[in-house]
Amino acid sequence: MGGTPGWEQEVLRTIALAAIREQRAARRWRIFFRLVWLIIFLAIVAGAYFFLAADKSAGGERHTALISVRGEISAKSEASSENIDAALEAAFADPNTAGIVLQINSPGGSPVEAGIVYRNIRRLRQAHPKVPLYAVIGDVGASGAYYIAAAADRIYVDPASIVGSIGVIMENFGFTGLMDKLGVERRVQTAGENKAIGDPFSPENPVQKQHIQQMLDQIHQQFIKAVKDGRGARLHETPDMFSGLFWTGEQSVRMGLADGFGDADSVARDVVKQKDVVDFSIKESLSDRVARRFGTAMGASAFGAVLDGAATRLR
Repeated sequence: MGGTPGWEQEVLRTIALAAIREQRAARRWRIFFRLVWLIIFLAIVAGAYFFLAADKSAGGERHTALISVRGEISAKSEASSENIDAALEAAFADPNTAGIVLQINSPGGSPVEAGIVYRNIRRLRQAHPKVPLYAVIGDVGASGAYYIAAAADRIYVDPASIVGSIGVIMENFGFTGLMDKLGVERRVQTAGENKAIGDPFSPENPVQKQHIQQMLDQIHQQFIKAVKDGRGARLHETPDMFSGLFWTGEQSVRMGLADGFGDADSVARDVVKQKDVVDFSIKESLSDRVARRFGTAMGASAFGAVLDGAATRLR
């Protein structure tokens, strides 16, 4: 036969490569269509889930809305004013919310964050007068957490809960004595004679100390006013009520810091009269926590650490 020697192998190779390409293309299309069907299936499942959730929330079923306030109250925590206020807005806006239970288990935290939540609760209660809001304190509802609770219509506690601590604290350290022993000299320059106020490596300045005390006293009075406005005539004020002391739940009821005993379930069942509970709490995801902690660790500096250590706290 004529032709270039080995042409048979070349033709076979071409046919084989074409077949392989066709198989690969077919396989890619199969994978593509399987992914499309998987996406459609997941979309259907997700749609059904959100439909059922929406139906439960807004389809005619009355419920008690639950919002958790757990851990330290700060702008960087799960118990931030941003998260709590978003949950409050959603709970009050839901037409099937019969009442709201603010489930508190927190030692306190930022007076700014607590004040924001307190004022927002008061605003929302005026806007939605038919939706009551009750605070339920678990293990602890102290300082900034009690600040928030004071905005509720009523406060319920366990007899063994820790309640109160109506005071303000600013913490810091002084290392001047240790530096003298070690022969370490502190060198700092500022523009503004009070710019280094609270510096733990410098001797305490009486004038600056008095300025800080005035600030703490002012924040303390804001806290006291919020409690008195929220609790009103129910308070049985004692000389040490606003001294920073804390009490058991049993004592707090006698003092008028709380109204009675109960937990989230009992308040939903017996007070709101809606035992079906829908959780409106905004919870931080694992990725959010990792990102936040990583960002905090990367962004920290020696100066920032000093400022954080001297932050004003309600706890």
